[in-house]
Amino acid sequence: MGAARYPFSAIVGHDDLRLALLLTAVHPGIGGVLVRGEKGTAKSTVVRALSALLPAVTAVPGCRFGCDPVAPDSTCPDGPHAAVAGQSVRPARLVELPVGATEDRLVGSLDLQRALTEGVSAYQPGLLAAAHRGVLYVDEVNLLPDHLVDVLLDAAAMGRAHVERDGVSISHAASFLLVGTMNPEEGELRPQLLDRFGLTVEVAASRDVETRAEVIRRRLGYEADPAGFAAVWHPADVELAEQIVVARRALPEVVLPDAELRRIATVCAAFEVDGMRADLVLARTAMAHAAWRGGAAVVEQDIRVAAALALPHRRRRDPFDQPGLDGEQLEDALRTADQPPDDPPDGPDGGGAEQAADGEHPAGTCDGEHRAGAGNGATGDRPLPAPTAPFRARMLALPGLGAGAPGRRSPARTSTGRTIRPSASEGSGLHLLGTLAAAAPHQRDRGRCGAGLVVHRADVRRAVRVGRESNLVLFAVDASGSMAARARMSAVTGAVLSLLRDAYQRRDKVGLISFRGTEAQLVLPPTSAVDAAAARLSALRTGGRTPLAAGLLRSARVLATERLRDADRRALLVVLTDGRATHGGMDTALVAAGLLRRDGVASIVVDCESGPVRLGLPDLLAVALGGACVRLAELSADAVAGVVRAVRSAA
Repeated sequence: MGAARYPFSAIVGHDDLRLALLLTAVHPGIGGVLVRGEKGTAKSTVVRALSALLPAVTAVPGCRFGCDPVAPDSTCPDGPHAAVAGQSVRPARLVELPVGATEDRLVGSLDLQRALTEGVSAYQPGLLAAAHRGVLYVDEVNLLPDHLVDVLLDAAAMGRAHVERDGVSISHAASFLLVGTMNPEEGELRPQLLDRFGLTVEVAASRDVETRAEVIRRRLGYEADPAGFAAVWHPADVELAEQIVVARRALPEVVLPDAELRRIATVCAAFEVDGMRADLVLARTAMAHAAWRGGAAVVEQDIRVAAALALPHRRRRDPFDQPGLDGEQLEDALRTADQPPDDPPDGPDGGGAEQAADGEHPAGTCDGEHRAGAGNGATGDRPLPAPTAPFRARMLALPGLGAGAPGRRSPARTSTGRTIRPSASEGSGLHLLGTLAAAAPHQRDRGRCGAGLVVHRADVRRAVRVGRESNLVLFAVDASGSMAARARMSAVTGAVLSLLRDAYQRRDKVGLISFRGTEAQLVLPPTSAVDAAAARLSALRTGGRTPLAAGLLRSARVLATERLRDADRRALLVVLTDGRATHGGMDTALVAAGLLRRDGVASIVVDCESGPVRLGLPDLLAVALGGACVRLAELSADAVAGVVRAVRSAA
């Protein structure tokens, strides 16, 4: 046996995380917990410790799907089970889903060996079956392909897994406590997927010296004697485990009064969350909290606690919004529910006029003009002006066929997508028709008898599929004085923000280079945290000359380094400039562009020239790079669609 697991009760701090996990253990219908936090904050330790608190599981002996002998699954693939067929007792399982797992590993698949040698559609269970009545833990859930996250969350919400693939049609119970952990610095989940998690908790290392010292003290004690350390905390863990059992039994009897149901609806409406999932999760969490504290009915405090766990991640409507909950707004919403419907609460309108009288701008109304400062010329150092409104970005894709990380941008060979042909040496999943076609010519030599088909291992063909991949999109932004005219730079930053949103939706990595004065700066190394790029962009300074060559050479070095780190991820360089290379000269810039072209870098130049006099320098740069040149206004998908419609109408 391995070393004893770190005890749940020995965790220092992380009160919200501990409570969220315990409430989900009481009521798995909450829908799981997403744990967000920086590295080294004991996220994995807490989750792994939870499984030791869950009640032992009684299962039908030999059932690969962990059926309850008292109420076996009527559609269990290993069934039907007799109502009383004996039972086995085992601890609740902690099943971990690795980042590199395939859909076959998650949901199960056709047993190829038995299918091809015995002619039966035998099903090999996946991790969802193994996690039934236990915990399914997904570390770095934000790095999983979206389609796997969808499958996970669907099963967690419905308590069942449905498999329709490779000639197999299976449905089995898959009720588990889903816990995902992630480091936001490595990229965010899409808001649609965030909403599918019941609760979310932000964790961070304590800044309190005594707390940090106690964390180190306990960890060293555990490492020195895992079994002895676990024994010291065993009574506290047993007490928590018993409280979970008691709360589970009490949960069906907890009453949700109509007044508190109205309070839940009021809170969700006040925070303008989308859909009704938040209301349901909030109700279930409040009921679980009431059962946990031993209450017979839900009260306001239960809803307050539930809202702090269930709503923060549902307020994100934009990938650049930070999750969180305004405490004062929550208290206002809780109080509003106590007021009669025809007596509207006091709102913020009364204070708006006073703010305006004091010279303060209500949120979102300031045009930012006062921030530029007086006396800053075209070559001065000044802050970035407020960006123009974001738009739906035009699709920018790389040429050719890639084989990189799953995503939504460029065409690629993937494990999901449209099947284009069978292959004996590549692809994924069984290509049934291709396998049968390969075996058919050899039936006479193999002594086929009757209606059976003799299939050998060499006949197996796999499906080669074409889908979409994510890319590395590196932005090289000209922040020089010639670009710093307020209207132009506002349009440029608005365009970059729009492209960043597009990159977020297509699961790309992004990087940001700024060049001005005499040098280029790597503002943001390539990362999946697209919101970090938006934050760095807003902090850019503008002014000075245009070191175009330096910007291109810095881009070449960054992309060369990324090829060594992530060879399968193709890169797209997006250069936003007016092309006026006032430092280093245009000839040097064109030589640097030629180096990028020889390295095979796919590039797009965004022409930021404006005014009646156009020099056409961005076009020259695009030719040297071997890429396309598009005008700034052409980055909007709606604008491009409008031009296409106008051309068709004229025709």
